[in-house]
Amino acid sequence: MGDTDAASTGADCLPKLKSYVNTQKGKILAAEIVVSLIVIICFASSHYGGYSTVAICKMISSILFFVIFMMEIDKQILVINWVWTDLIRALIGTVLYFIVSLVSVIGGSGDGARIAAGVFGLIAALLFAYDTYTIFLHIKSTRQHTAASTEERI
Repeated sequence: MGDTDAASTGADCLPKLKSYVNTQKGKILAAEIVVSLIVIICFASSHYGGYSTVAICKMISSILFFVIFMMEIDKQILVINWVWTDLIRALIGTVLYFIVSLVSVIGGSGDGARIAAGVFGLIAALLFAYDTYTIFLHIKSTRQHTAASTEERI
């Protein structure tokens, strides 16, 4: 029985992956993962490999949220507010990528790979900023205002 459950879980994963990548959030997260990988490769080939730490951390966090949202784990674990956690992840990614990319582009004279990593990092910062914006719009649209009670309490 355990083998059948494992086989069916693996068989269910590919259709979930295909359907989730076709959503707007899936496309954004997939693009964040790909651009972060490009930044990691560029920093790895430059003389300043230490800057790749931001790209590695942001790629791992994007992969984790991709898997969480794809497998709908966010609907099973209700202790964490996943939307706000994702907003904080995207906002921190925007700020960190922007800072590291500016430092790489400004100080990367003579190191083409570092400048390329900085340019792709700026693209990643724009992706993370767009992700932050879409999450903010989602939070704003789902916020419900309840009217205050007008009856008197005794």
